[in-house]
Amino acid sequence: MINDIQQDAATRMGKSIEALKHEFSKIRTGRAHPSLLDQINVTYYGSESALSQVANIAVEDARTLTITPWEKGMVQAIEKAIMKSDLGLNPATNGMTIRIPLPALTEERRRSLVKIVKGEAENGRVAIRNIRRDANSEIKDALKEKLVSEDEARSGEEKIQKITDQFIKDIEKLLEAKEADLLSI
Repeated sequence: MINDIQQDAATRMGKSIEALKHEFSKIRTGRAHPSLLDQINVTYYGSESALSQVANIAVEDARTLTITPWEKGMVQAIEKAIMKSDLGLNPATNGMTIRIPLPALTEERRRSLVKIVKGEAENGRVAIRNIRRDANSEIKDALKEKLVSEDEARSGEEKIQKITDQFIKDIEKLLEAKEADLLSI
């Protein structure tokens, strides 16, 4: 019973870490990476489609992304979607190829990105703590229903705390790495 609760908590905490990594990947560091355009959707035959589903996205060099639409008619729609996004990117079209030069990050922009990253990390820590709270309340419910003894409940809560501490450390490591990445020139 307690092992199932711990297993469930660890699995959910792992998913929170993956979600945090995904959020961090959206925050650009000045280097070109196709995942920067993951959240951009393009109107394709009347429905919204992810950019990666209507075009090929490649890294040309450290500061340039290239997008090659699969259909010539999509060039303007893709350009428009990139301009409307809040990424601050200015695409340049050359026939069927769209080039996106990434501007160098200013010191001020780097600092604001670090604040955003810290906020995302805090959201991750809150999610981990909420999972801990849920797991502990499940253990307390089991104790009330006399499914586990007090000693089992106490040791279960201690194990869940250890799992929580480990995942919080993982978040701290991710935050440290992303901060260093953002602040490096």
